Amino acid sequence: MTRYVYQFGAGESDGRADQVKLLGHKGASLAEMAHLELPVPPGFTLTTEVCGHFCAHDYTYPAELPGKVDAALEQLGEFLGASFGDPTRPLLVAVRASAPVPMAGLMETILDLGLNDETVQGLAAQTGDLRFAYDCYRRFVAMYGRVVMGVGAELSAEDSPFARILAEKMAERDLDSEAALTADELRSVVTAYKIEILRTVESPFPEDPLVQLWGAIGAALRAWESPAAVAERRLHGISDALGTAITVQTMVFGNLSADSATGVAFTRNPSTGERRLFGELLPGGQGNDVVVHTEAAAALSELAGDMPQVYAELVSVCDRLEEHFGDMQTVEFTIEKSRLWLLEARASERSGRAMVKVAVDLVSEGRIGERDAVLRVDTTKIGALLMPGILAQEHIEPLTRGLAASPGAIVGRVVFTTADACEWASRGEQVILVRTDTAPEDMLGVKAAAGLLTSRGGLTSHAAVIARGLGKSCITAASEVAIDMARERFSVGEVVVKKGDIVTLDGAAGMLYLGALPLTPSVPSEALEVLMGWVDEFRRLKVRTNADTPTDARTARAYGAEGIGLCRTEHMFSEPGPLLALRQVLLAADDDERAAALVQMLEFQRADFREIFAVMDGLPVTIRLLDPPLHEFLPRTAAELAELARALDRRPDDIAAAVHGLRDVNPMLGRRGCRLGLSHPAIYECQARAVAEAAVLATADGISVRPEVMVPFVSLASEIKAVRRSIEAVINDTFAAAEVEIPLLIGTTIELPRACLVGDQIAEHADFFSFGTNDLTQTTYGISRDDAGSFLPTYMSGELIARDPFAVLDRAGVGALIRIGVEKGRAKKTKLKIGICGEHGGEPRSIEFCHREGFDYVSCSPFRVPMARIAAAQAALRREARAK
Repeated sequence: MTRYVYQFGAGESDGRADQVKLLGHKGASLAEMAHLELPVPPGFTLTTEVCGHFCAHDYTYPAELPGKVDAALEQLGEFLGASFGDPTRPLLVAVRASAPVPMAGLMETILDLGLNDETVQGLAAQTGDLRFAYDCYRRFVAMYGRVVMGVGAELSAEDSPFARILAEKMAERDLDSEAALTADELRSVVTAYKIEILRTVESPFPEDPLVQLWGAIGAALRAWESPAAVAERRLHGISDALGTAITVQTMVFGNLSADSATGVAFTRNPSTGERRLFGELLPGGQGNDVVVHTEAAAALSELAGDMPQVYAELVSVCDRLEEHFGDMQTVEFTIEKSRLWLLEARASERSGRAMVKVAVDLVSEGRIGERDAVLRVDTTKIGALLMPGILAQEHIEPLTRGLAASPGAIVGRVVFTTADACEWASRGEQVILVRTDTAPEDMLGVKAAAGLLTSRGGLTSHAAVIARGLGKSCITAASEVAIDMARERFSVGEVVVKKGDIVTLDGAAGMLYLGALPLTPSVPSEALEVLMGWVDEFRRLKVRTNADTPTDARTARAYGAEGIGLCRTEHMFSEPGPLLALRQVLLAADDDERAAALVQMLEFQRADFREIFAVMDGLPVTIRLLDPPLHEFLPRTAAELAELARALDRRPDDIAAAVHGLRDVNPMLGRRGCRLGLSHPAIYECQARAVAEAAVLATADGISVRPEVMVPFVSLASEIKAVRRSIEAVINDTFAAAEVEIPLLIGTTIELPRACLVGDQIAEHADFFSFGTNDLTQTTYGISRDDAGSFLPTYMSGELIARDPFAVLDRAGVGALIRIGVEKGRAKKTKLKIGICGEHGGEPRSIEFCHREGFDYVSCSPFRVPMARIAAAQAALRREARAK
């Protein structure tokens, strides 16, 4: 028989920490803390198997579940000397969703469950405080009415009808705080809440505690299939089959007396990683009040002066938890009449900077080993360490200040809604999302934005925690910011900032500036250097960079790139001079004009290659010959045609005719790559000469040059054979004339399905394969990556596809083709070098695939190099662990 209920508390527990998939994070955490005999309010957990049954059987429960819940409640009552529904000694509980993975969209916590018009009197008699009892009752009715019965469910708790009723009651006496309301006033608030529920949903608030409990359990289980929860799972590739567990835990009251409070403690600073207790405390608070009402919260350090014994116990408990779990912990707790109770402990969300420092410090403290430290790094946060700061300037005053919730400086355009954040980001705009505060339903907008600004909140608010977790810059509690959502603008005093205006947000200093300030790159920390030393010991894959300029190359080398895996020569023609030369080559009226243009093109390319060789001294540099859809280089407007005609001293009509002759119906599958080189061999020969002459010049300067020339968009062995013969002759002649010997490789990008299938034939003429997975993905799927955004989200939300294949390598389709290409290529040429130069080369799951398939290197953008190095090390360590 399936065991659906696991109990915990009083130093005993049915579950353990390693049962996260069964008990969820909260349930497993409480079970483990109970085993450690820490002060945990007793309770029980309904397993994820209940959720699986509930969702699979038309929202019905397993037949034996009600009896198990009744038995668990009875055991709780016996332990506490109380009874569920007893009007004299009522047992009150908190109900929380407990998913195996942290995710938005699940049910909010329901506190004080079990109160009704009779049990509220019993609570008052037990505590000797009628006002406290009705404060709990009004909280419970509001939570239950909104979360379970759906009254104002589309609104935040602060904007709900219940918040309005409470505000009206306070306004009657011109009160600033609900704490000043009397017991009788709170009783009238409860009555008004119930009337609002009946009026809105035409169903009365349930007085029976068992009905309340099953209502909360049902709401938590249904929330697993809510649109917000489903969207969150799609976004992160979380399986629907996981389900959520539910914890039912005895209430403890942080709002009971002057020596009661609720709080959140981090065992180390979540922004810096400094080893000291950090967090916030809210006297008189309940549940998550500390992260909602942060304006009234106090620094956790104040507890040392107010309740030194409790503070000492909290410090001891936190150190014990960190020692036991071997990681930085976030501890939610309640103090009831100077007694400490733990509600949850979990591995902390932390900034990238803190993540690295904590990992390195835990090794030096002997709590974990170097392998564990590397495996614990979240590669997506490494980019935050490389985020820029604001270049120091005098006399620049910020528009406003707030709490420095998550580091990094960002310049972006102001938006106010999730829809705008997603839309503008999809267009390539860097945006800063401005909100009063954020909630789980804002997650898509938060993830799309580069930075966050909230007028409320604190260092443990939703916005702060999520921003640190995602590596986003964030300022919270910018109280001077007055937001006008209807007009989509905010003001600070007389200054008004509208949607689309540019601001600079400094999450490290908590300052917001008008306009775009110059930024400066961050300096990698000493801890990161230590970590990367371990990383490089464990990884097998080399990590190169995609770099088209000397600046990109310098940046990448500083971040540990071991060469250039893709230098896109078409990107070198963006400046007016080189672009004009290339256009003249393509549109030349005769051979003399083309020859003159090729001389200019040679000079530009030679200079670029020489400088890149110097930057990458001693490292390989893979130079891809021109691979543009030709339309990208041709004039598009009448004004551009006229300007080009003047520059070339030609008639506009002649230029227009020549341009028309070069246009392809489908440019992405037209005269690009090696097809251009075969149609206009002089272009590739010119580039080959530029590579060779630059290599000769750099060698003369004492530079160790390792050029690799890549022939793009090959689908036939005959294509690379012909191109190689042509360019190799030019290069060899150049080297011979200079009397130098420079090692040279000539290979190809594999970016068409046919190239994978005939990899053995192509390998006869190639020294290396570099998989261009951007094009290979779109040609395999038959999907233009430029158009995919218009329908792939529908595919993902409808479960037609699990992930965006342009973001995460599709192993089943594209990966299968790659595997064929690798196997066939190396069957023909055992030492064939294999790499990847598509965007997947910087994505951790794709890097793991490359490691498994025996690639020699991955290549990615400069700022992703550290992340790729870590992902390569993690792939090696996981492979090693599986082999044992």
